Amino acid sequence: MDSGEYTAKHIMVLSGTQGIRKRPAMYIGSTGSQGFLHLLYEVLDNAVDEAMAGYCRNITVTITNEDGVDVAEVSDDGRGIPVDVLPKEGKPALEVIMTSLHSGGKFNNEAYKVSGGLHGVGLTVVNSLSEYTVVTVRRGGKAYRMQFSRGQVTSPLEVIGDAQESERGTTVRFKPDTEIFSTKAFDTISLTERLKDVAYLTPGLTIKFINAREGDEKRETVFKSERGIADFLDHIRDKAEPLTKPVTLNKQANGITISAAFQYANTYTEDLYSFVNKIRTGEGGTHVVGFHTALTRAITNYISKNKQKIGVEIEGSDTREGLVAIVSILMPNPEFEGQTKEKLGNTEIKNHVDNAVYSFLSTYLEENPAEAAKIITKVANAAQARESAKKARDLARKKSLFEGSVLPGKLADCTETDPEKTELFIVEGESAAGSSKQGRDRFYQAILPLKGKILNVEKASEEKIFNNAELHSLVTALGAGIKESFSPQNLRYNKIILLTDADVDGSHIRTLLLTFFYRYMRALIDQGHIYIAQPPLYKVSKGRDNKYVYSDAEMEAALKERGGQATIQRYKGLGEMNPEQLWETTMEPNNRILKRVSVRDAERANSIFTVLMGMDVQQRRQFLEEHSSEVSFLDV
Repeated sequence: MDSGEYTAKHIMVLSGTQGIRKRPAMYIGSTGSQGFLHLLYEVLDNAVDEAMAGYCRNITVTITNEDGVDVAEVSDDGRGIPVDVLPKEGKPALEVIMTSLHSGGKFNNEAYKVSGGLHGVGLTVVNSLSEYTVVTVRRGGKAYRMQFSRGQVTSPLEVIGDAQESERGTTVRFKPDTEIFSTKAFDTISLTERLKDVAYLTPGLTIKFINAREGDEKRETVFKSERGIADFLDHIRDKAEPLTKPVTLNKQANGITISAAFQYANTYTEDLYSFVNKIRTGEGGTHVVGFHTALTRAITNYISKNKQKIGVEIEGSDTREGLVAIVSILMPNPEFEGQTKEKLGNTEIKNHVDNAVYSFLSTYLEENPAEAAKIITKVANAAQARESAKKARDLARKKSLFEGSVLPGKLADCTETDPEKTELFIVEGESAAGSSKQGRDRFYQAILPLKGKILNVEKASEEKIFNNAELHSLVTALGAGIKESFSPQNLRYNKIILLTDADVDGSHIRTLLLTFFYRYMRALIDQGHIYIAQPPLYKVSKGRDNKYVYSDAEMEAALKERGGQATIQRYKGLGEMNPEQLWETTMEPNNRILKRVSVRDAERANSIFTVLMGMDVQQRRQFLEEHSSEVSFLDV
């Protein structure tokens, strides 16, 4: 029996690599697909650091597959990891870098003025969490190789041949350890975006990506940009209609290089991508705060100086509506919040970026009055729309529609009050709502029926959005507010499940809802609250043997299993199922199929929403014509 004693015998001391394997999420964020890919990013960052230092012009990333597990190889033509012996450790520098935490050439700013890998843990973590790691170094006329497994040396440093000066560099090949990770494959979509980012931010660097996985068609993609950040801006603006000319700046001050590019487009949202030492900071940080502050200050001062009458007071959000921007800085000793480098924390950077951008933009507005006029018009329209929307929201609050305690009358709520245990089904139409209300588990499942198709928020003003009855009902039922007043912690349901018919109208309604969530409640998607229910397409019956299937392929298989005389019922609408069938196939947790909505590629998602739901009919027609051959099922 446990006596509750706590003594020295309970203390466990782990070496560096053992500690990494014991608590991997501390170093790579998770042991799922994100952490799996993060290993590759750590190796890639080292190669990119060589490029930033001016010694590397080519990087090749190759993915293969061994025994069902992806293997990655990153090769560069940089200086090569040092292989000489460190006197204090009595080991080759390569071994120390691969097996010791907080070791490397990025602490004294001598070998690298700026770098993305700054904690000195990257390669050690990769080595510790991999079934094997093989490092090949080409430098000083020789080729060297060293092998590791789960943080330990398995084959000491050896010379494997001669190498020409033109063959210098480092190649790291590793196989992530399935004892650690729950996934076995790299997310190539996210990886491709990362490689594209690096190429745009490093003009002249050539990055080759080879997907040579078994079962995949071998693909080779080359990323290279000559104009750098200007090309990047064109890329992220993509299909959005530009309102102003692109503006770029590049300034060095206090040992920091500040690069920015921005442009206003005919959209209602801001698309800003931020980077520190070529690493995307998805959560922004002090450099983004400095950019936003400078942008607002320069525009409002220009308006005041030129005595322009706007009619409403400009706020920071007004200057960012329709803004497409990139903010990239190179700096020594960045302080990130966490090893995964999602947010920059250096407080002094805010003022550096603020001063540089404000000085540049103030001059630009004065010297380009025609462009300044376009920007001011866009900002003024945003401010006036914000004021109109505010009035609409105030009216909504008075009517207890948006943020009041009165829930919409059509909501069939559940009795459970713990949000972590509850689900909200957003159901298309009264007929389906009736079946789902009768078939649900009333304890934890709530039903909100929608009448027809909701407003397309991609091309509607905020005033229309806040006055839309269906969206009022949806926002009030969720309980978390909307846009700037959105508070995920007030969400009344953990799972928000879109339940629509398996036809064109159902797909359209689902897309309208996803557009609304993406634009006005993005955190619900990012935090994994949004799901799509998969009702069956057919019921295959023979006598008392009934099988529900979810695709044409499953239907064909079910028919073969049952032989002749089987009957097929096609469900075009949820209302065609009785409550028991709807519960059994689509709502019962042990049987149903739910697809969680995620945004792995926010940039591409943003572009697709703009094209499919935006104002440009010609773009939408072109997109549909180009991708029509990809449609596998079309309900007519």
